Amino acid sequence: MSGAPKRVKEGVRTVLERLVRASAFERILISAAALVLAVLVGTVLVLVSGRMTTCSTAAATYFGVGFCYDPVTVFDRLFFGALGDPMNPLFRPLEGEFAPPFRAGWSPFNTAMGVTLRETTVLVFTGLSVALAFRAGVFNIGTQGQLIAGGLASALGLLSLAPVVPGGLVGSLVLVPAGLFIGALVGGLYGAVPGVLKAYADANEVITTIMLNFVAAQIALYLVSNYFKRPNSQVVETVPLPDAATIPPVVFDPRTNVSLIALAVALGFAGAIYYLLGHTALGYDLRTSGLQPAGAEYGGVATKRTIVASLTLSGALGGLGGAMYVMMILGNFQIGVPAYGFDGITVAILAGNNPLGVVFAAPLFGIIKSGSIVIDTTTSVPPQLVDVLRGLIVLFVAMPEFFRQIGHRVLPEESQTPGGDGDA
Repeated sequence: MSGAPKRVKEGVRTVLERLVRASAFERILISAAALVLAVLVGTVLVLVSGRMTTCSTAAATYFGVGFCYDPVTVFDRLFFGALGDPMNPLFRPLEGEFAPPFRAGWSPFNTAMGVTLRETTVLVFTGLSVALAFRAGVFNIGTQGQLIAGGLASALGLLSLAPVVPGGLVGSLVLVPAGLFIGALVGGLYGAVPGVLKAYADANEVITTIMLNFVAAQIALYLVSNYFKRPNSQVVETVPLPDAATIPPVVFDPRTNVSLIALAVALGFAGAIYYLLGHTALGYDLRTSGLQPAGAEYGGVATKRTIVASLTLSGALGGLGGAMYVMMILGNFQIGVPAYGFDGITVAILAGNNPLGVVFAAPLFGIIKSGSIVIDTTTSVPPQLVDVLRGLIVLFVAMPEFFRQIGHRVLPEESQTPGGDGDA
């Protein structure tokens, strides 16, 4: 009996070592396999739910049994519905039918694609926010609060500036950068609070950042409800921003509330953070503090200032996400901001805390969020089941990378590289 726990421990250690040493291509394959497994498990859940539900007409029949929900339709809506149904139903190469793969009349600038890119844009900023902090060895669970603080400050700042700035293109060239700057500034200052508490009071940043999420939400509720509420509105919201203070959609229908300009800015920040971490002195300090805090301090890195800097930059990115939410999606600030900050944690984990990885992880979550809306509006599948499927996909896809990061922290350094004792 005493040998069994030892064998389990050795098996876990072997798996962690293999995950840590996995190449980028292998990690992509692992994520793809996890996604397929999530779909298979989700299919079983949809079928079981479809048998437990009473319906007048079965949506699908499998194995001679009728089901109220069709898993093929559900996952088609979840993934392809989020892209605006690009696939031609007559394209069936496995059956020898080679019609054009894309549906006639499909455009990448459709409404569903707009919603997907809209969600992706904000998730790039929140994913970068969390990833940067994690790379510095700091657990920022407060991106949601930093997003709220930045979004509210951006809205109030633009409403104050708009009366003294001309409209039209000139006004946009002034107000849009100003709104982004205000959001980044306030988000950064709000992120610096737990940074200072951790660096100089040894306060646990997980607890402080979580608590500050609630503080930001309550402060926003108080200020908007009592001082900045839109008159005669049934929603707790500010007055709308002037058109010059919003980010123009360019090629998408304005009703989709998405802008390729905003997406380009998000991708530009991803490249900038990648360069910062890999090619600057500050990035070196952040990375070494995250990998070997004691060694970094011995090597001359000012760890306290690095902690504050990492959470300040992380908060600034979260604040930029909030500014984008206000200036691109809503056109004002409303209470009840979606959980983009918490989704950013999963995006960062899936991306391996790599800023360029965030660029690829964020669209997956954008598709899932957008596809969930399509399922709700085009099928009879209950929202609770859709939420379960979303959570299932997120869990399966993110878990391998989550355990890989655990391996980085618990395994000795020599077993994390090819040729180390982990290969023996």
